[in-house]
Amino acid sequence: MSFIEFSSNNLESKKNQLLEKLSSNQNLLEELLSQDPINYKNFIVPYQKMNHDLDAIFTEISHLHSVKNSTETQKIYTELLPKLTEYYTNLSQDKRILDAFLASQKRNETDNLSVSQKKVLDDGIRDFKLSGIDLEDSKKKRIKEINIELSDLSNQFSQNILDATNAYEKVISDPADVQGIPESDLAIALTDDGSWKFTLQIPSYMAYMTYGPNPNIREELYKAYTTRAPENGKVMEKILKLRKEMASILEFSSYSDYSLAFKMADSPKQVLDFLYDLGNKAKPQAIKEFQELKDFALSKGCNNFQSSDTMFYSELLKKEKLNFDEESYRPYFEKNRMVAGGFKFIEKLLGIEFQEIQADIWEPTVQVFHILKDNKPIARLYADLEARKDKKGGAWMHNWISRHKVDGNTILPSAFIVGNFPPSKNDSPSLLKPNDVVTFFHEMGHALHHLLTEVEEPFVSGINGVEWDAVEFPSQFLENFAYEREALQFFANHYKTGEPLPQDMLQKLIDTKNFQSAMGVVRQLEFAIFDLKIHEVCPDEEGVQAILDQVRKEIAVNIPPGYNKFQNGFSHIFAGGYAAGYYSYKWAELLSANTFFKIVDKGIFSSNLGQLYLENVLSKGGSEPAMDLFVKFYGKEPEVEPLLRLLAIEAN
Repeated sequence: MSFIEFSSNNLESKKNQLLEKLSSNQNLLEELLSQDPINYKNFIVPYQKMNHDLDAIFTEISHLHSVKNSTETQKIYTELLPKLTEYYTNLSQDKRILDAFLASQKRNETDNLSVSQKKVLDDGIRDFKLSGIDLEDSKKKRIKEINIELSDLSNQFSQNILDATNAYEKVISDPADVQGIPESDLAIALTDDGSWKFTLQIPSYMAYMTYGPNPNIREELYKAYTTRAPENGKVMEKILKLRKEMASILEFSSYSDYSLAFKMADSPKQVLDFLYDLGNKAKPQAIKEFQELKDFALSKGCNNFQSSDTMFYSELLKKEKLNFDEESYRPYFEKNRMVAGGFKFIEKLLGIEFQEIQADIWEPTVQVFHILKDNKPIARLYADLEARKDKKGGAWMHNWISRHKVDGNTILPSAFIVGNFPPSKNDSPSLLKPNDVVTFFHEMGHALHHLLTEVEEPFVSGINGVEWDAVEFPSQFLENFAYEREALQFFANHYKTGEPLPQDMLQKLIDTKNFQSAMGVVRQLEFAIFDLKIHEVCPDEEGVQAILDQVRKEIAVNIPPGYNKFQNGFSHIFAGGYAAGYYSYKWAELLSANTFFKIVDKGIFSSNLGQLYLENVLSKGGSEPAMDLFVKFYGKEPEVEPLLRLLAIEAN
């Protein structure tokens, strides 16, 4: 067993390596197709490996493009993206490869294929047919053109947001305008001339929106954030137009129908019924929560409540109603201690072990860990958690190496988790808010799904081959423990004194888990319904806004101002993999809630359910349908009651 080593330097060399791999893969493909007879071992195995190795090279480049963004990474990434897209589009339209998959499937009984190998074939044949492989040449050519253009537009969308985020800053010189902002945030914002600089980077933006006392500055920051990258309106319009055309060529009634062909859900109607049903249960409570917030703001002298006031007065209300001060928790959530303690909790839950190691990294604050089982390394994790100007916003897991075999030797999996937590300085560590802890647990859930697999077929190893609306299941399952006493005891200690989080503060944290929960639910439903509906018709820029406005009337309780162009920054669906799939968060949350309470109600460490979850779900990766794996663990299909319980929503 061995690892592939990551190298953080020489992007030009990586580019040349990828170009050479594209060429050698094409030559190898011809050799593989010339074999007679073709079977799983002589075609599917090397076909998987050649594409996995290509993806691994590109992942190194795209990862550095995300975490060490520069003119050089932009140039190389933009140059390579269409070449890679063209390569995969050519594969998807090569009838000879489909025939090789079909031939391998036909030999199933004589070759005695495993469950995971059968899944590789089933998924591959489905994907070839959904790519339009049986279309006439002119239509296949157009699909190829669309895919290349879409990849370029998605990259433009993402880069526009990053550029706009980095271009804005608000310098404040009056101490009255920063009164009440936590010292840790002020220390980061402090400039050499004694003023304070706030940006649209999430830690900085959230600090002022949550604690900043000046409503005019809050609105200025809010407007800057919600109007970022106006040029993305036209980029979005082009993306939707191309998606609609592609769906039509492939004979789907809409792009939403096309997207769901790869997912657990059966149809857009089924998903919308689920979302609206949840919305009907949550909205009455959300209305009450929002009215309470506005009444509270009015009692504090806010006579004209705006969307830009939401976070500020929500934080004040939480302090007064629950006697909860989020900032007071930061000394107990120092980043390094939280990571180490979080790992200790996961070790006890799943029966694994983490061990920090030295390896090539791209930034001094990055940490690298081996995951051990039975004292043997089985996976490698890279953690890059602090915000930087050259890093894209948000948090994510990037699967790099999938578990697979090469000449009888098992290549072990590796993945990156990335966050944008407050950066540490020489005189101050990175101190986190409770929500940062949730984010860490969420991304670790994704990472464990990829890293703890025992499957050695690259196309279904780890998160590969998992239906997109089940991908969030393990991440949402694990994040639920960020508010559990049994998890917090491993790391919630004061970074200076080592004293554990006081019991009253711990209880308050648990009590606040579902503060304004219904408001949060309807906001996520707004995004999910909007996503599905725009992909049913793929309208122009004005049509997108009209649909968003209508969805807000139906589901939202906090209607934003007209200048808010949230859609221009909706990277999940225009620069990520969630197009007509943002509902996946709630769909997967149904699975995660059922799994979570099955373990919690038995006692987190009082049974072997954590290990059974590892054996039945995490270790299987994408080798079996996600619902089948869930039922193997849970014993039956998911029920809605645990989801309502998790969200603290009372059923009507």
